[in-house]
This record gives sequence, structure tokens and C-alpha cells, in this order.
Amino acid sequence: MEKKYDVVATGGTFDVIHIGHLALLSKAFQVGKKVIIGVSSDAFVRVNKGNKKLIHSYEQRVSNLKAKIEDTFGNVSYEISKLDDVYGPTVLYGYVDAIVSSTETAVNGHLINEIRSKKGLKSLNIISVNMIQAEDGYPVSSTRIRNGEIDSSGKLLKIK
Repeated sequence: MEKKYDVVATGGTFDVIHIGHLALLSKAFQVGKKVIIGVSSDAFVRVNKGNKKLIHSYEQRVSNLKAKIEDTFGNVSYEISKLDDVYGPTVLYGYVDAIVSSTETAVNGHLINEIRSKKGLKSLNIISVNMIQAEDGYPVSSTRIRNGEIDSSGKLLKIK
């Protein structure tokens, strides 16, 4: 399959890498020749995610992400960008063509396009990936994994 975009962006916290993250990355690598992956900084998570307790530091999350990409996707072209806000490099560079986000965070793509428009940059195509559901029908998330409700593949670990 031919890649549709030269450069696409995606992002997340990637504290506990799960099947939802893999679906997001899979779509990004499927449509983009190169993928810029924004990883939320520890400070950004503390300020914007409330009392969410991270298991891993930024450095460890990046290391885990790189290993998972190599194991799952092999030799793909990507770069990691530290996110101190929801926009990251998508509002700085005209060479980004599209953003891949979950349906939950697709609204950020519209905000990014508003900022890009004000800066004279072309709008990004927004590619939404459906949230992956766990066995109980609720979305897979790092929070639920940290809370011991599900594992990284969405299997239930305890009964509610």
C-alpha cells in the first residue's frame, strides 16, 4: 500500500502501552512515510491530567515506546517529540500533512488547524481512529490498566 502522506503526527502519554496505542501507531505508519510521535512530558501530565499518577518517567516512556515500535512495526521512519502542550510540532511546521488521533482527541486536530490557519500554514487532514474497547465494552486506557481493571490487551482483571 502506498503511503498517502509524507509526514503525519500523532501523540499521547504512552505510560502503559496498550492495544489502543498500537491501533493509533498502526494507522499513522500505514498512512505516513514518516511519523512524528509526540510524547507528553512529565510536567505537562502533572499540570493537565490532574491527579493521574504516571508509572514511568518521560525518559522511560520514550524508551519503552521505541522498543515497542521496533518489535511491532520493524524498520519504520519516525521521530519522538516532547509535548509540553497538546499541539506540539503540528503548529510549528508546514511540512506536517496529517494528524492521527483517537476519536476522543480528534477535537484537538480542529484546534491545531485553527492555529495553523492563523500562522498561514495549510490545514492538516485529521484521521480518527476508534477507541479500542476492552472486554467490558469500555475503552482501553492506561488509567484503567494502572487501576488494575484490565490488562494492555483489554482483558478484564477484576470484576466491578
